[in-house]
Amino acid sequence: MKGKPKIIQYRRKREGKTDYRLRLKLVASEKPRLTIRRTNKHMIVQIIQFHPDGDKILAGAAATELKKYGWKAHTKNLPAAYLVGLLCGVKAKKAKVKEAITDLGLNKSSKGGVLYAALKGAIDAGLDIHHSEEILPPKDRLTGKHIADYAKAISSDKAKYEKQFSKYIKANVKPEEIEKQFETTKSKILKEKQ
Repeated sequence: MKGKPKIIQYRRKREGKTDYRLRLKLVASEKPRLTIRRTNKHMIVQIIQFHPDGDKILAGAAATELKKYGWKAHTKNLPAAYLVGLLCGVKAKKAKVKEAITDLGLNKSSKGGVLYAALKGAIDAGLDIHHSEEILPPKDRLTGKHIADYAKAISSDKAKYEKQFSKYIKANVKPEEIEKQFETTKSKILKEKQ
């Protein structure tokens, strides 16, 4: 008597890289997907359209591109995530993309986190993306005010300051001035829109 045949799952499902039920729902919407992904050091935001032959990337931006626009600070914090989303949104508008649906993949999301900062950037670039306002980070966190305030608060403890902001110091960036750098970078990205 033979047993049931063994069913082997798709490789990406076995490796924990793709949730195919969620992907099917996103693809069924027939809208391009705003995919937001985090690596250990950076953010990557892309507009992807489903095609039976394979997904097509319509526009994309990575945190490493922010250097071209003058960003010298960390590339995985809230302000950087917002700027990457904004840059991707600007590129998407140039590619004639008007709307999208959010695809966070297997990332764990938290209200007001970096994933939603990237979403806010894409929305501010002019993309129509269905969302709830309460999940988006407040403006003062998007601009990096919380980083500047913390840097000012611990500046008297030189050892703690240097440990906490070692990457900023190495890049010759004053964390107290991150808001100014944010606004400069944002305005340079928005000039691309014109």
